[in-house]
Amino acid sequence: MRRLLRENGLTIVLVSAFLIFWGGQSVAGYREYQQEQKQHEQSGGNYWSYLGSSHFWEATTENWESEFLQIFFYVFLTAFLYQKGSAESRKLDGENPVDRDPRAHRLRRDAPWPVKRGGLALNLYEHSLSIAFFLFLLGAITLHAVSGARVYSQEQVDHGEAPMSVLKYVGTSRFWFESFQNWQSEFLAIALVVVFSIFLRQRGSPESKPVDSPHSETGSG
Repeated sequence: MRRLLRENGLTIVLVSAFLIFWGGQSVAGYREYQQEQKQHEQSGGNYWSYLGSSHFWEATTENWESEFLQIFFYVFLTAFLYQKGSAESRKLDGENPVDRDPRAHRLRRDAPWPVKRGGLALNLYEHSLSIAFFLFLLGAITLHAVSGARVYSQEQVDHGEAPMSVLKYVGTSRFWFESFQNWQSEFLAIALVVVFSIFLRQRGSPESKPVDSPHSETGSG
């Protein structure tokens, strides 16, 4: 057990924190939803029915969308853009290990199977990290649009107006306001990580340069 925790501690803590805060969001969201329904003299249902509601999933996927957008662009852009002095950037000069051609290491015993297989499998595997986050991003945007359209349509019906389709909802200022307010904050946060890592340090973190490294040194090691 101790070995399991040591080898997987970062993932365990992060996933646990996600579940705790997601649970907190669901409880707080349920209470808010109940208050909104009372104002319209409607029943908000029980907590378990709320977890399947568009109100809950719109709030959830709206944030997932921005997170996957951030990580996708970060993984993609760091593959060919640089920032001198940042621990988050590839080195400006010399060889970067992440740039080496896996085709020259096909015979390595512990190489992942796509590397050994080559061809299309390797072509996809070379970009699988950005592809995965892009697919998650598309999924989150779709769920945000669908659940958001349902919430918006219900509000329209409550005010005596016609419901709205998903495609029409995607064209509304509300959908883009919900998206842009999260997107801008994600790019601000990641830009600060890139710039702060030039001048600031965190001993022991792979996201930081060694504490004694000069500001001009690029890369984490």
